Amino acid sequence: MENLVEYSEQFEALDPNSIWELKLYVAGHTTRSIRAFENLTQVCEEYLKNQYTIEVIDLLKNPHLAKQDQIIALPTLVRKLPTPIKKVIGDLSNQEKIVVWLEINKVSTNAQ
Repeated sequence: MENLVEYSEQFEALDPNSIWELKLYVAGHTTRSIRAFENLTQVCEEYLKNQYTIEVIDLLKNPHLAKQDQIIALPTLVRKLPTPIKKVIGDLSNQEKIVVWLEINKVSTNAQ
């Protein structure tokens, strides 16, 4: 079976001007929500550097926002940009799977 990190390196180079727009839907300030945010931030810092935004949406405070992205479980990460829109549910603890799911490569590798 092919290593997920090696597989992720096969994706096209990241446009140096592109900004990744990510939304993390959570339910309050729970351990699972905090872990998902920390895991996502770690992946973004390592792979996207300053080329991303993360909007955290607390559905306990704004439940009506779940409808716009059809959120059915929490925490859920939605990649709005680049398209196509993608979703993943969970605490994002498997970094290799997140890298493959987001279809990203390290920005530093792309700059070479």
